[in-house]
Amino acid sequence: MAKREPISLAMNTRVLFVCMGNICRSPMAEGVFRQMVRQAGLEEVVQMASAGTHAFHAGEAPDKRAQAAASKRGYEIGDLRARRVRERDFEEFDMILAMDWDNLSAIQQVAPKSAHHKLQLLMRFASDHESATIPDPYYGNHQGFDQALDYIEDACAGLLEVAKRRATQVAAA
Repeated sequence: MAKREPISLAMNTRVLFVCMGNICRSPMAEGVFRQMVRQAGLEEVVQMASAGTHAFHAGEAPDKRAQAAASKRGYEIGDLRARRVRERDFEEFDMILAMDWDNLSAIQQVAPKSAHHKLQLLMRFASDHESATIPDPYYGNHQGFDQALDYIEDACAGLLEVAKRRATQVAAA
């Protein structure tokens, strides 16, 4: 009799980070969360991606300032490419996390009703910062990118705890 592979009963978590152009905040969030998930050994059950509500920068690498700020903290995001939120994202992802109210509103307007429970602000998972949103650093200086990363690291740490809990729950049959 052939030896069967063990069936993973862990609940998967698929997260989509969303900002406007997918070149600053959402790729930084994807890079931060990717590293946290890797360090926690959860790559098998936690997947992530990022997208924008607009296609201004589709196919482009993250903003050089975002890459520099992330790199300074040990996150490599240069491999990421901007894309717009797709219709199938609402089916494929368990959590779709916007960086601010405008982008949350934008995805609420295009998401099917059946996916509205998946849409939230990323900062909902933060514990050290009071802000409900992550300010867009695009039109500012490098300090804006550092502040955005402070918020993103805080929120992603809380999000990782949720993913860890989900990973230890047995998926409903």
